[in-house]
Amino acid sequence: MRAPVPPCAVCTRPSRGFGWFDPTRKVQPRPSAAFCGLDCQAFWTRLAARAAPAMVDLTEQERAAIRAAMRRIAEAMDDIGWATRLQDLTEPQVLTLIEVAVGGFQDAMQAIARGQPVEELPF
Repeated sequence: MRAPVPPCAVCTRPSRGFGWFDPTRKVQPRPSAAFCGLDCQAFWTRLAARAAPAMVDLTEQERAAIRAAMRRIAEAMDDIGWATRLQDLTEPQVLTLIEVAVGGFQDAMQAIARGQPVEELPF
């Protein structure tokens, strides 16, 4: 049985053979990360070079990706109806909102990793 494919450390899509591990650590397991492509790997490497080891706050890129995903979420809410309360959503509607939010975030993170601008809402 094949081991599950780990998610990309940048956009969380399935990784495709690109990776990193800490060659200086003597104790196993060594810290490692997997990536879906060279763009995400290079982006993560640039961020990791500047990041503090215990950083838990969102990066500016993650904040921009969240803002970019808002447009897709708003389009899905237009279909559902803005007056619908969260507790009144059906399971398919909740799944659609989650898929739209996660997909929009991943697409924006990949665009940022490629150096492309992401479209944000104008507020």
